[in-house]
Amino acid sequence: MAFCPLQMVAWLFGIIGTIGTVIVTLMPQWKVSAFTGNNIIVFETIWEGLWMVCVSHIKNYQCEFYKSILALPPILDTARGLMCTACALSVIACLIAFAGMKCIQSPGSNEQVKRNILFTAGAIFLLTGVFVLIPVSWIANDIIEDFYNPEIQAARKRELGAALYLGWISAAFLICGGVMFCGFCCCSEEPKRREPSAPCSQIKPVTVRSYV
Repeated sequence: MAFCPLQMVAWLFGIIGTIGTVIVTLMPQWKVSAFTGNNIIVFETIWEGLWMVCVSHIKNYQCEFYKSILALPPILDTARGLMCTACALSVIACLIAFAGMKCIQSPGSNEQVKRNILFTAGAIFLLTGVFVLIPVSWIANDIIEDFYNPEIQAARKRELGAALYLGWISAAFLICGGVMFCGFCCCSEEPKRREPSAPCSQIKPVTVRSYV
């Protein structure tokens, strides 16, 4: 049971990454209005997410969902698909990992079967972390390119929102949990048993014959 605490830590990493992925998918703070040049709007902040646009005033907070799916840019459609897939895969990986942990005893459980289950969960966690990294890094790169593009008006420039940073953190937790679960499949908890050596009383003496 030496691996049980480590598996609990890996599963906790996966849970944190899963919760973070769901929160990032729903958060509107992917893009935040940039205060550059003469475009200093102190009393209003614009947030753009995967599903809605929000405008925050001093005392008011109003959000509006995107009206048309076909009118959205391809980067937003791709980010939606990848993040929704990541949410589903992370939940599945948590359930699979829970079933394969050593702390969970089930009738007829096999050690090799549990290792295979943990390896499957770890692979899914790694894939989920990549699915989260792709849209978060892609949108972050798009924001940075538009920010330093002189042809884009200052009112249309955006900055990195809190959802992007939370997305990177969630992906890190998912990848760490996946690496740990995959590592359990390669490590053996029980050392190899050595064959017992014969006692000294059973060792036959060696006779040396001299030939003349």
